[in-house]
Amino acid sequence: MIEEESGGKLVLVATPIGNLSDLSPRAVEALTEAEYWIVEDSRVSGKLATYLGLKKPMKVLNDHTSMGHVERYLDELKKGAHVALLTDGGAPAISDPGAILTDKCHEAGVTIEGIPGPSAVVTALMLSGFFAQRFAFLGFLGRKPGAIRGELSVFADSPLTLVLFESPHRLDVLLKTAHEALGARRYAICRELTKMHEQVYRSVLPEIPSESDVPRKGEITLVIEGRRRKEVD
Repeated sequence: MIEEESGGKLVLVATPIGNLSDLSPRAVEALTEAEYWIVEDSRVSGKLATYLGLKKPMKVLNDHTSMGHVERYLDELKKGAHVALLTDGGAPAISDPGAILTDKCHEAGVTIEGIPGPSAVVTALMLSGFFAQRFAFLGFLGRKPGAIRGELSVFADSPLTLVLFESPHRLDVLLKTAHEALGARRYAICRELTKMHEQVYRSVLPEIPSESDVPRKGEITLVIEGRRRKEVD
């Protein structure tokens, strides 16, 4: 049952994934007007606050936050607090614990506003050059090859282009296992998006790039092209 709408407001603000200049004027306004920020890591969001010349109280919401803390945040919103929710980079509440608070705000009748902006998923899809009319975002897969294979195998005959996150030191395992599960596919490694050393490396599974071709450091978004229609037919 949805409660009567409260006077508080939760504003979901998409923040830069690397280049702080990507922050929109509307996002700056929302971050400035908020009473406090709910963040994934105060050290990361602290850099953003310094860049904006702001001093904002910050409260943490990540994988280690107890439900008790989430309920306290909700109570403050129900009482009229005006709060900005952000993650370390990109859109909050997507593959992010902020979704828990957002869901509870919907149920409690708290006003929710979303401010779009940078997204590693969409940016990588753009840069890949693949025709991704339909795609699936899988986030981080399991750590062991068997788990990775199991999660990817359901897409073996799918035209969906896949977008994944992976740490650089596990990239080789992911590429090798992706070939075992999906067969020969075009892929794009999008590394350090919007940052000084941004790189897009395209190839075809099972080829694995050398360290000189793709340094194993930085943040990586992997795009794997879906089965082409003629292959599916």
